[in-house]
Amino acid sequence: MRLLQGSCTVAPVQPLLGLLALLGVLLLPSPLHATVLAELRGIVHDPQHRPLSGAQATIAATASSFHLTTTTNGEGIFEFDAVPFGEYTVTVSLTGFATQSLPVSLASGTSAVLHFPMAIARVQQQVKVTASSENVDSVTPTTLVSRAEIALTPGADRPGSMQMITDYVPGAYMTHDMLHIRGGHQVSWLLDGVQIPNTNIASNVGPQIAPSDIDYLEAQRGSYGAENGDRTYGVFNVAPRTGWERDRQGELLIAAGNFYNGDSQLSLGDHDERLAWYASLNGNRSNYGLAPPVAGIFHDAANGYGGLGSLVYNRTPRDQFRLLVQARGDYFQIPYDPDPASIGNSEYQSAYLRDGQHESDALSAFTWARTFQSSTLLQISPFYHYNSAEYEPSATDLPVATTSDRETNYAGVQSSIGATIGRNTLQAGLYSWGQHDSYVFAAAFNDGTSPSFRKPDSSTGGLVELYLSDSVKASSWLTVIAGLRESRFQAQITDTYTAPRFGLALLIPHLNWTLRGFYGRFYQPPPLLTAAGPVEQFAEANDTAIVPLHGERDEEHQFGVQVPFRGWTIDADNFRTRVNNFLDHSNIGESSIYFPVTVNGALIRGWELTVRSPRLWGVAGAHLAYSNQIAEQRGNITGGLICTPAGSPQCDAGFSYSPVDHDQRNTLSAGFNASLPAGATASINVSYGSGFTNGSPDARYPGAYLPAHSAVDLAVGKRLGERASVTVTATNVTNHRTLLDNSLTFGGFHYNDPRQLDAEFRYRFHF
Repeated sequence: MRLLQGSCTVAPVQPLLGLLALLGVLLLPSPLHATVLAELRGIVHDPQHRPLSGAQATIAATASSFHLTTTTNGEGIFEFDAVPFGEYTVTVSLTGFATQSLPVSLASGTSAVLHFPMAIARVQQQVKVTASSENVDSVTPTTLVSRAEIALTPGADRPGSMQMITDYVPGAYMTHDMLHIRGGHQVSWLLDGVQIPNTNIASNVGPQIAPSDIDYLEAQRGSYGAENGDRTYGVFNVAPRTGWERDRQGELLIAAGNFYNGDSQLSLGDHDERLAWYASLNGNRSNYGLAPPVAGIFHDAANGYGGLGSLVYNRTPRDQFRLLVQARGDYFQIPYDPDPASIGNSEYQSAYLRDGQHESDALSAFTWARTFQSSTLLQISPFYHYNSAEYEPSATDLPVATTSDRETNYAGVQSSIGATIGRNTLQAGLYSWGQHDSYVFAAAFNDGTSPSFRKPDSSTGGLVELYLSDSVKASSWLTVIAGLRESRFQAQITDTYTAPRFGLALLIPHLNWTLRGFYGRFYQPPPLLTAAGPVEQFAEANDTAIVPLHGERDEEHQFGVQVPFRGWTIDADNFRTRVNNFLDHSNIGESSIYFPVTVNGALIRGWELTVRSPRLWGVAGAHLAYSNQIAEQRGNITGGLICTPAGSPQCDAGFSYSPVDHDQRNTLSAGFNASLPAGATASINVSYGSGFTNGSPDARYPGAYLPAHSAVDLAVGKRLGERASVTVTATNVTNHRTLLDNSLTFGGFHYNDPRQLDAEFRYRFHF
């Protein structure tokens, strides 16, 4: 494999700078919304369009007992200033008028406006709901996936599964055991609205959160306002279960299947009018973990365990406290190709390796959300994140037994303040963290070609980002956003970057089509790595050298349209992302450990389509996600493990564009789920990929791209009384196997997943 990269002894960001920045943000008189929260405003008027005061407005979650109630003011306006994103029903009632209700889906950081024209009540009158929504203040293409959809989607609630994303989000797919979206690797995970830093894209393959602990998943793809998003390709905002959906209730989940798969979880939750809590413990094991280099499966067991705790406390109507804690541990055997003379082993010899990977992850995030006056919201969220990856070889590995251990500690704060003032929603905030990494690199050359070594090292770094933005609702049909995000990253290198962002959303009257346009720039901080002494010497012996990484800089153009049609939502967008210092990964010598590098440039272009149905016939739902994209890179490797001697013909990659190793031109996922009579459920999902770049010579697949691959997934379930249910799931039911990609990472080549069958039993109880 390749041992890799970036010798890094770094100076931390000055603590005084971070303190001054934090004080500056908190003293600003203007604005911002907490990332997990949204704002909802309503206007209530009579048939003559005169405002109605004193009307009672209630917003109630569709999947839990969470609700808020208020009354309209003298102008007929009601406001809810701190509502977690998700799906709700808003109900307005007033004596003498017919009660009206309207379903609404709220995205994080948005400010929806609803209109309720109230009809005069008459005895036994059947009132047609005519309330309408004017929610054109977001230019970000967003997909919202609920816990009910995760439970119904075949395979989506398995431990470590990403099907809750890949089945619903266009341009998202798994390859070499990592989630890719829009042609890039790096994505942001926000848990309970707090962005959890992890710059180590090159070493982790374990899950971020157990799917069964998710209440809602909000997937955003580019076009972020200045308040959100360093990772251009995708932002996944997770609202975890909180206990609002439980009333002193617990749930026991037990699942088993082929490959000796086993999965279990125990969760408990409760709430009253002011406090909700949720806690879960889970464990899993399987003889099938990582994508294998051949159709057969050898040395591929995996196991993991974890827990999550959530607490939400509404101390006063203006003060909310949120606490989230989570810990995970995962182990993966590294699969191998048993035929030493195979085509795959001619590229990367895995037949004699018996390696394993241990990963640990723990985090805590505390949020104080304080509402001032009518629509000013302050959020302060200190957080801590621990992440480790330990690649452990067998002592007898040939030709070299490579060890790469890393432990990372992050500590930081996310702070924001925001307000709606007239037509303007002003936002400002700070996002800052410090990072300390500890490493051990070791190599035992069992073939006797070099002396063995073991090298411990460490590095530190940090990031400070300030942002300011404004969303102007110029009219009921036009919203304009503008913002600026300033980033300063300091380690062995220092990066300072200013990222302007502009966008607009235009609602076409009568048609109710929403047009979106966006231009923006983004900065992604680089990983920290050290590889001094013998590691550098080993790199040099393989005609490579190690230099520091600078952060990735992206420029994005995006245009889109959302079309509602009889309850269906059709969303299409076109994007173009130009990248400098494209973050990728590589390896040294006979090793397949991920190591980050930066490539001179990249260009990613594509168009995407999503279709979501209403609840058909009251029992069924359909979804579709399609992407056509081209992901290309150009130029030499500029950071991390670079080719030497620089300027030599063998190191000159030229400046013509060529596909990146995970370029796949067409991806499609379509699904249908139904809730049938007698408590039965049935779901199907069909996925298709046109094939990844054929990056290595392979006599089996001589073309520019590897073969297309597809899968059909099925699930059927049945409720057993009031407390129990059982679900049977089959993924890739045809067991069609093909070479998915031939990048040399974690065991060499990678085949797609085999057919997996499992049965899941859930039992709900009171305590």
